[in-house]
Amino acid sequence: MSPNQSLPLDPSSTVQELLRQVPLVDGHNDLPWQFLHRKLPLEGIDLSRDTSTLEPPLLTDIPRLRRGGVGAQFWAIYLPPKPAGAALVRAALEQIDLVYRMVHRYPKDFALALRAEDIDGIHRAGRIACLVGLEGGHLIDNSLAVLRMFHALGSRYLTLTHVKNNDWADAAGDSPAHHGLTPFGQDVVREMNRLGMLVDLSHVTDETMRAALRVSSAPVIFSHSSARAVCNHPRNVPDDLLRALRNNGGIVMACFLPGYLNEANSAHWSAALAEKERLAKAFPDKPDQVDAQLQAWRRAHPAPPATLNDVANHIDHLREAAGIDHVGIGSDFEGFIGEVRGLEDVSCYPALLEELLRRGYSGEDIKKIAGLNFLRVFRDVERVAAG
Repeated sequence: MSPNQSLPLDPSSTVQELLRQVPLVDGHNDLPWQFLHRKLPLEGIDLSRDTSTLEPPLLTDIPRLRRGGVGAQFWAIYLPPKPAGAALVRAALEQIDLVYRMVHRYPKDFALALRAEDIDGIHRAGRIACLVGLEGGHLIDNSLAVLRMFHALGSRYLTLTHVKNNDWADAAGDSPAHHGLTPFGQDVVREMNRLGMLVDLSHVTDETMRAALRVSSAPVIFSHSSARAVCNHPRNVPDDLLRALRNNGGIVMACFLPGYLNEANSAHWSAALAEKERLAKAFPDKPDQVDAQLQAWRRAHPAPPATLNDVANHIDHLREAAGIDHVGIGSDFEGFIGEVRGLEDVSCYPALLEELLRRGYSGEDIKKIAGLNFLRVFRDVERVAAG
């Protein structure tokens, strides 16, 4: 379709046409963790079939990715910070290996992407671009050499922290230790700029966000965060930093995690985390018992509803505060417990984009949010690295 041709009148057909023109890029999906957490090899889950029938069910498989119009997916490499050191680096390498083997196992549907131009080409070829993102600076084990080797193996972003501080950056889920970035943390950001690796500020404190924005010579991303003005959770981005993102040229990729979407869910999420910490202290060497009792707690304390409209409300605010050129999608599917009504799995992205159309977003706006904004950021990061 040429730019001068009109789009279909109904939202569903319009979104289908737009997603043929541009790849929908999701900044964060924790599927690799699901294999590890379930203690299953790659062959233990057939992604070519419906995985919602598994126990517990998954939200991701190839048929539903296809129905969702997904053009590119960042597969997150997440691991708890312990055991640390060489064992942690090895485990991260094994998770990256799983992504490579996943691409090899499903070659008609998946292809590895290392550059922005790869995403475009893979989308035009009718496949889904697969990218690797490292979730948590603890994974580099305080080594720029390890960071460089992760980049060489295809990792294209590093989330500076996960929920706990590391030795060089503060996390939003922890008490401040460094009040931003240490000198080594600043070196990490500079080295990522040199490599062409996306600096991901999801999970970090406001001080760390500001420090990274001061240091980075390239646009930054929030791979799975939303607007704090809509839901007052520290994992969301405050308005002053959304405005700063305009000058930086970066992007916030709206997250679907229920606890970041509305105040009632945020309170429930905090209560669940407190219960998990209590159980971990009560049963320090019995993780299965912790899981079982936490599940019982969740059954006795059901979460309040979160909906597609909540996510659309965040996107509305991100557009208002940061600008339409700085908004994307980062679902965090497979990385949270709970459900967002209307966004139950990876088949549901079109429903979100249809809602945005109904709210008055133009076809060009939808293309930017779906993928063009991220591709522009990725190209800008590559351009900085090229000098």
